[in-house]
Amino acid sequence: MATTSSRTPRTDPLTLEVVELIGTVVARYYEEYDAAAGKHALTGAQARVLGLLSLEPLPMRRIAQKLKCEPSNITGIIDRLEARGLVERRPDPADRRVKLAAPTDEGLAVARSLRESLDFAREPLAELSREERLSLRALLRRMIGEGGETNGTGGTVGVGEITENER
Repeated sequence: MATTSSRTPRTDPLTLEVVELIGTVVARYYEEYDAAAGKHALTGAQARVLGLLSLEPLPMRRIAQKLKCEPSNITGIIDRLEARGLVERRPDPADRRVKLAAPTDEGLAVARSLRESLDFAREPLAELSREERLSLRALLRRMIGEGGETNGTGGTVGVGEITENER
């Protein structure tokens, strides 16, 4: 006896429209980020690395993981940011064999200025309520196979549920 799949075919019009809309959101984000970066004489990749480092110093391997690229690419980006005085390398206090990339004071100022110059890319979800953002996050996690986030009691957080950290 043949079984039928409960999955929606990939070619239905709704799926195609949703995929197209996701692509438009991503493209708009990168276009605005790249334009703002150019005003600071940075590439989009350099600006994204600097923005990431403005949150916390990170080893190159972790930056590459977060930005989904090769560590060798990050090394070149860090080299160029370091040459401009925006980033410095320093030993990781937890493991002195590891070097962290960290923004300098000037790098923090550039990252802040860059962030303030963004509209859509700074807050692409501005038009969504908190509940809508929580639902969207849960749906996107399901799409990429992460499922729900654990809620600390062994269960998972479902669509629209709020974790303890978000209360």
